[in-house]
Amino acid sequence: MGALLALSGAIDRVNELIGRAVQWLILVAVLISAVNATVRKVFNTSSNAWLEAQWYLFGAAFLLAAAYTLKQNEHIRIDIVYGLFSRRTQHWIDLLGHLFFLMPFVLLMVWYFVPYAANSFRSGEVSTNSGGLIIWPAKSLLLIGFSLLAIQGLSEIIKKIAVMRGLIEDPHPFVSAHEAAEREGEALVKEIGK
Repeated sequence: MGALLALSGAIDRVNELIGRAVQWLILVAVLISAVNATVRKVFNTSSNAWLEAQWYLFGAAFLLAAAYTLKQNEHIRIDIVYGLFSRRTQHWIDLLGHLFFLMPFVLLMVWYFVPYAANSFRSGEVSTNSGGLIIWPAKSLLLIGFSLLAIQGLSEIIKKIAVMRGLIEDPHPFVSAHEAAEREGEALVKEIGK
C-alpha cells in the first residue's frame, strides 16, 4: 500500500500545481473579454479569434481544474442525505461512487476523446467562424482534463481505501453545511473582535 500512497501523493502534487496555475486563465479570459468589448464599442470592430480565445481560456480553466476540485473534495454532493450517515458509511459511499460512477465515466470520456482530439489535430481543424482559431487545442484540452480527472480519481480511491483501513488520517473529514456556517460565523466574530 506504501507504493500506492506514494503514487497518490505524486498525482495530488501534479493536480495541485495545475489547479493553482490555471486559476490565472480566468483573469486572462476576463481581460481579453474587457479589451474585446472596449475595442468593439470604441472602434466598431471585433475579432472572432479574440472571442474564441476567451472561450478557450475559460474552458481550459474549467477542464484543467476539475481534478484539483476533486482533490480538494469541493465537488457537489447532497449533504442533507450524506450527512445522515456515519463517517464509515460516508467513506463507503465515496469509494463506491468513485469506483462505479466517476471512473467509468471519465475512462469512457478519455476513450472517446483520444480519436476525437487526434482527428482534429491531423486534419488541422479550424473554426468555421471567419478569422476563428484552430480547434485541436480546445479538443485536446478535453482529453487532458478528463485524463487528469481519471488519475485524480485513482488517487482518491487509493486514499479512501487507506483511510478505511486506518493507514492514513482522513484528509477531508466531513463537515456539514450547517457546521461549516457555524465555523465561518465564529471566525468572523473573532476577526471583528480583534
